[in-house]
Amino acid sequence: MPQIIAIANQKGGVGKTTTCVNLAASLAAMKRRVLLIDLDPQGNATMGSGVNKHEIDLTVCDVLLNRVEITKAIARSEVARFDVLPANSDLTEADVKLMGEIGRDSRLRKSLQKIQDQYDYILIDCPPTLTMLTVNGLVAANGIIIAMQCEYFALEGLSDLLETIDGVKEHLNPTLDIVGILRTMFDPRTSLTNDVSNQLHEFFGPKVFRTVVPRNVRLAEAPSHGLPAMHYDKQSAGAKAYLALAAELVRRQSTANR
Repeated sequence: MPQIIAIANQKGGVGKTTTCVNLAASLAAMKRRVLLIDLDPQGNATMGSGVNKHEIDLTVCDVLLNRVEITKAIARSEVARFDVLPANSDLTEADVKLMGEIGRDSRLRKSLQKIQDQYDYILIDCPPTLTMLTVNGLVAANGIIIAMQCEYFALEGLSDLLETIDGVKEHLNPTLDIVGILRTMFDPRTSLTNDVSNQLHEFFGPKVFRTVVPRNVRLAEAPSHGLPAMHYDKQSAGAKAYLALAAELVRRQSTANR
């Protein structure tokens, strides 16, 4: 069975999509079979993976609305060597139409059942709002990585996300569990960053990844070139951080399976 991991946070601008794209590329570099699913109508994960959202004919929208089989909508990131279930603004249609559909919560999970054995990791980039798209991502996943900045408002919003996770776990997906908390845009020079980081360790303990992702210019530049950071500048601090995160994730899975 693959690891199906939703990358989520109900607060925007915390490095969620950056994490999804760069973790996918890093796992692929480690010879893991990876599928990235873009559930955000902005399609940033699609573009950051090197797939042009303006030129694709089929997207995750078509899959969620049962228009096509999932295999027909999957594209390939040729540079980063992982598969992508892409998204563009058409996905807003799915968010609206799913509200009136039977089994609307589990459309993605049912589609993935047909192909999940082809992958080692399936990463789902969830939108930064609690919509039917986010619910589909959480219902399909067996784990969640919470990407967050070490700042006051991010910590405050974390409690809302935990309530959402508990609700999904209780009513829709009992297998959902927190894989880890990832500290992004990390700046150890500020006291607030260190205070929030310490609070995360106190509350979540070993769930907090040892790896931290620093603020990094090359990491921010890479998406504009349609590339994950390791294919834009492999020596950058951001690229190295996500390679370290991938290695830590694989080690955690290996330990859990013993």
